[in-house]
Amino acid sequence: MNRRDFTLFSGASLLAAAMPFSLDAQKSRGSLIKKSIPATAELITAIGMGSWHTFDVSGTEQELQIRTEILRLFFEQGGQFIDSSPMYGSSEKIIGQCLKNLEGSKSLFSATKIWTEGEDKGIAQMQRSQKLWGVEQFDLMQIHNLRDWNTHLKTLRRWKELERVRYIGVTTSHGLRHDQLIQVLKKEKPDFVQLTYNINDREVETRLLPLAQDLGIAVIVNRPFTGLFGRVKDKPLPDYAKEFDCYSWAQFFLKFVISHPAVTCAIPATSKIKHMYDNMQAAKGVLPDLKQRQQMLTSFETL
Repeated sequence: MNRRDFTLFSGASLLAAAMPFSLDAQKSRGSLIKKSIPATAELITAIGMGSWHTFDVSGTEQELQIRTEILRLFFEQGGQFIDSSPMYGSSEKIIGQCLKNLEGSKSLFSATKIWTEGEDKGIAQMQRSQKLWGVEQFDLMQIHNLRDWNTHLKTLRRWKELERVRYIGVTTSHGLRHDQLIQVLKKEKPDFVQLTYNINDREVETRLLPLAQDLGIAVIVNRPFTGLFGRVKDKPLPDYAKEFDCYSWAQFFLKFVISHPAVTCAIPATSKIKHMYDNMQAAKGVLPDLKQRQQMLTSFETL
């Protein structure tokens, strides 16, 4: 799929013209795919949104308008989970401004992170995130890349008791710190873990995903597209993809991720409206079964 730049759309016809697949084919794809958070059985949509790079902008009128429309479309398509971090530059501020422009959203599942050292700095950072997002209570607060996790986990447990956060979690990325992450999951059993997983990077299938599933820990997947689109450029989507309501390579990659039984939600990031629409279609229809997942792997590995 060619990920070309796309300017702000002004109606459904322009959006349809930009799509690499038929909108008519997607209108009858059935219910929205939601998955259960093991700690509570609460359901959330299986496709969420990341904000690394894509919402880290200066905040010009045009930048805010485009990102507000991206969030509007995200919510219209049933999206809930939005993930950010103080590490992501201006992303939290921009998300907050966009949510204000939309006058909030009842469907929002707000998730951010602590990315600092020390108890006092951690608390101050969370309070700042609350102000930037414009929320009184975060749905999920995570410890970014396990940074000073012993200190922050104690704070997060207190905040959860005080109902200042609903869930707590830990994160890693780029395949880092897996041995340490495994030990933290076994010892602390947080509500959520966030990690990297995609059809070309399946290291977590061996230990981390089975462990999270056994412990009842929800799994958020970051970087679901890393290094993938260059490999499929100008390559046709396999015909069998239609069997599980898949009409683009983006949907192909996302459906592979969220069809793993341990995965709760994938959080692709985008600053393009057509890509947001495309991504959200992966949460429509049905998911590939085990046999189809193997077929997907074979197709990708033989490209």
